[in-house]
Amino acid sequence: MSVLVFGKTGQVARELERLAPGFQFLGRDRADLSDPAGCAAAIEAAQPSAVINAAAYTAVDRAEEEEALAHTINAEAPAAMAEICARLGIPLIHISTDYVFGGSGKKPWKPDDTPGPVSAYGRTKLAGEEAIRASGALHAILRTSWVFSAHGNNFVKAMLRLSESRDALSIVSDQIGGPTPARGIAEACITLARDVKTSGTYHYSGSPDVSWADFAREIFAQTGRRVTVSDIPTREYPTPASRPQNSRLDCSTLLADFGIDRPDWKNELNSILKEVT
Repeated sequence: MSVLVFGKTGQVARELERLAPGFQFLGRDRADLSDPAGCAAAIEAAQPSAVINAAAYTAVDRAEEEEALAHTINAEAPAAMAEICARLGIPLIHISTDYVFGGSGKKPWKPDDTPGPVSAYGRTKLAGEEAIRASGALHAILRTSWVFSAHGNNFVKAMLRLSESRDALSIVSDQIGGPTPARGIAEACITLARDVKTSGTYHYSGSPDVSWADFAREIFAQTGRRVTVSDIPTREYPTPASRPQNSRLDCSTLLADFGIDRPDWKNELNSILKEVT
């Protein structure tokens, strides 16, 4: 299988490279998503059997002031990828996010639930999804949440860094979601690239759903670090971009169609902590 991957240094891209080093990976130096036409040209030149887009503008707060750039990277570039994939007759696997939803209620979001993003980042990711669907390309859109790994910037590494100098932290407890290991996302992308036959949107997140505060407690419990975590509401931790309070994702269609179940994030966390501590 000849697969072209957009992304090289991000969390999912690095796990893809571990799992499938034979794939062709395009970093920003070879395919900058701020140049959608260049991304399409890279696909045309490579003539792969499938494309995985593991790159995105993910600076959620900065996107509030850089929405135009975020739109180019998160919407226009995937649109250009999808159009050339449609012309070549190859599938596009695209990673999206729980931020396309408004985050109300407590029920897990289903893939066909009505989106309602509350941030610039969420709006640009939703626009990318819509463009892919409109292209006519065979595609699988994989929405995920709370990604963590041994690489890059993520909540796990932030907690470990803070615990080096602090023995008490106040963490948001009214945002609920499924922490998701980047390795699991990479494995799902490989399966989708190989097996997708009908276009669709799927959800993939870790189990069980927890708050950020409980996620932090598990990190400290597994590392044996004595850090007291105090629960606070979102209003006491204001950020430029609004976060969805309900990031629960219903992942049943991914299991039904591809046999991919939700990963146990606590087990995956244990493996990652052995790598980084």
